Amino acid sequence: MKIIKTDGMLAVEAEQLALLHGLDAEFIERTLLTEDELIAEAKDADALMVLREPITARVLSELKNLKVIGRFGVGLDSIDVEAATKAGVQITYVPDSNLDEVSTHTMALILSFARKLKVYDSAVRQGRWAAMDDGAGIARPSGQVVGLIGFGQIGRLTAGKARAFGYEIIAYDPYMSAEKVTAAGARPVSLDELLAQADFVSLHIPVTPETRNIISAETLKKMKRGAVVINVSRGGLVDEAALADAIRSGHIAGAGIDTFEKEPPSPNNPLLSLDQVIVSPHAAHYSAQSYAEVRSKVFADVAAVLKGEKPRYPVNFRE
Repeated sequence: MKIIKTDGMLAVEAEQLALLHGLDAEFIERTLLTEDELIAEAKDADALMVLREPITARVLSELKNLKVIGRFGVGLDSIDVEAATKAGVQITYVPDSNLDEVSTHTMALILSFARKLKVYDSAVRQGRWAAMDDGAGIARPSGQVVGLIGFGQIGRLTAGKARAFGYEIIAYDPYMSAEKVTAAGARPVSLDELLAQADFVSLHIPVTPETRNIISAETLKKMKRGAVVINVSRGGLVDEAALADAIRSGHIAGAGIDTFEKEPPSPNNPLLSLDQVIVSPHAAHYSAQSYAEVRSKVFADVAAVLKGEKPRYPVNFRE
């Protein structure tokens, strides 16, 4: 059998390779970032380990030996799950390796804005030590509201961390019962209610046809003046031009952005020119521990499928 890791980014260590022990399989690492490269170089692969590569219906139709795709992470934007299922290809992913990291990154962005750290940092670097007034408007967490759009595992972890600082938590999640939201320590609200009440609007949802550009010119107008937008989920959730306009107008105070519609973002992306925006390079998920965990879980599940066993984290063919 042949296992091909196609992302060209995540380093493989001995502990991951040990998980393939007992398989009569060749392990190959290649950087295959286009459909044509995947078809040409992975045509006889029994398994793919992928990060961001386009696993489309076209690719799947050409990879006749393929039995399993292991995705390094939780997002499935680049994989045609329906086509893979029709082709009988098992998909696995890792939905739980970076929950702590992403929720912590969310709080780091919220607290940076809450305490105006970027403003103070710039003032001191400019030689203005007497810059207390630059932080005018700083409020105690107990008087502010964090609104979570999406209340899955990361949303709930973020709620717990924010609550520890004293924030009131409200949440919008149409797929979760009000009782479950309440039990997790948040007040369930509609989307419009969340936009109107939250001082910090934080996104914890996947990109779907329903959620694409959920932060739009229209929804930004519904937010309270001075609110901050936090996106550690997917770039397609935010209309970046509309967000930049809302920040320039003063209606939105700022944004913490870890993911962009196009990555890496263009130097001309309007958000990059704004001092009121804190950005990071799609790094909310990262820690040394989470990287090791995500790699090991993909290797373990791919090995399980090739051995005829059930994977721990199936996307399709669930029982």
